[in-house]
Parts: sequence; C-alpha cells; structure tokens
Amino acid sequence: MDAYVRIRKLKPDVIFSKGGFVSVPVVIGGWLNRVPVLLHESDMTPGLANKIALRFASKIFVTFEEAAKHLPKEKVIYTGSPVREEVLKGNREKGLAFLGFSRKKPVITIMGGSLGAKKINETVREALPELLKKYQIVHLCGKGNLDESLQNKEGYRQFEYIHGELPDILAITDFVISRAGSNAIFEFLTLQKPMVLIPLSKFASRGDQILNAESFERQGYASVLYEEDVTVKSLIKHVEELNQNNEMYKTALKKYNGKEAIQTIIQHISEA
Repeated sequence: MDAYVRIRKLKPDVIFSKGGFVSVPVVIGGWLNRVPVLLHESDMTPGLANKIALRFASKIFVTFEEAAKHLPKEKVIYTGSPVREEVLKGNREKGLAFLGFSRKKPVITIMGGSLGAKKINETVREALPELLKKYQIVHLCGKGNLDESLQNKEGYRQFEYIHGELPDILAITDFVISRAGSNAIFEFLTLQKPMVLIPLSKFASRGDQILNAESFERQGYASVLYEEDVTVKSLIKHVEELNQNNEMYKTALKKYNGKEAIQTIIQHISEA
C-alpha cells in the first residue's frame, strides 16, 4: 500500500525493475497506478521476484536469448547485459604498472565473487607453483581472505577487492577464472576474455550460475569447471585448455556485440 501511495504522489513516467524482493510492491504499485513497468532478467531463468512481477510488466528485457522460453513470448526483448562503461576504458600500461607485471607472461585474473570463495582460493594457491611457471596471477580473494605468506610472491598479486583499478587490470588480462554471476561474465564477454567459469553449486544457490555458465560454454565463450570437480589438477587442465585454444575462444567472443544493450534498453524506456 505504501508503494502505491508513493507512486501516486511521484507520478513516474515508467518503472524499470531488475528484480529482488523489494521490487515487487513497487511493480504492483506502478501497475495499479497505470505506470508502464519494464523488467530486466539477468539470469537464464527468472528469480522469484520477477516471476511474481511478470504479469504486471509490459516488456521484459533478457540477458540470455534462452531465457525467452521461460517467459511470456510477446513481452520478451533480447538485449544482452548492460555493461559499466568504465570497465571498457582500461589502460594496459597503467595495469602493468599497478601490478608490477611484465609483458612476457599471460595474465590470469581470478575472481571468487564479492565474498570470495574458500575452495577456489585454496585451490588457486595450491596450484601457484605450477601456474606461475607460465602465467602471472591477479587474485581477488574477498574480504579477510588474504594470505600474508604470499604477499611478496613474484608474479602473484592478491587483493580483497578492487575498485578503480579494475578496468586497467582487465585490460591486461588474458584469461579469467570466475564465478558465473551474469553481470560479471557479460563484462568479460564484452571485453573478449576467455573464461574458466566455476558456478555456485545448487547447494549454495538456485542453480542460476550453473545455467549461465553452461550457456557460455555452448557458445564457445568459456569452459565450465563444476565446484565439486575443483582440484589443483582440474584447474590447471582447464587453464591450459583455454591457453591452447585461445584463438578459437577469441573467434567466438568476437561475435558478441554487448555494447548495444544499454542503448536498446534506454530506447524502450523512452518509448514506454
């Protein structure tokens, strides 16, 4: 009721929602006030909030083309994922200087999600003696997960998280090892970075990251390493496969044009 009253006072021209439980009252309040509602679904299947909101929306933007089969066909518009503009403006020279890396070895950037991932962190560190023979490693390990014994390890830089320097780090990145949240992997896709994706298991999520990762693998953008299969041996094997088939991955990645997503969404919002 509060959302309905506030929207009635504000009189917005349109409501744009990306889901989340707090969005549902706003969407319903907008619909009751005859305000056009546009949804954006980031994953392969809609979360609970967007499932509830579907009936009140006039258009639903989807990140994955495959998501359309789970949604009302007449409302779906495929856009891809909006990507932060600053991520596309990284500088290689600044990235190399910030990390103290050379040009002689490829760079792997490892991201375990906002809180880090214990199993990924442990496996990466166990694999360092082998990985550092051929690669330089940037490891974003999450808050409280730094290993002080590795602070001065040549070719290895670890951070709890990175903000302003991330575009420069991605500019020098050759390969990515990451969870499979849609926002992050579409940034890597737009930057044409081959990926090893380690999705959250169904025990820790509703399985959306598994579907995201498998979609990217089918399209030739990534290799999937399931959480339960993560070992030092399997991690190194997947990295080597990316390296050996780098050109094949790059060819597939170049087919995606993600830079139009924001403009497409803005156009539909302005026409609502």
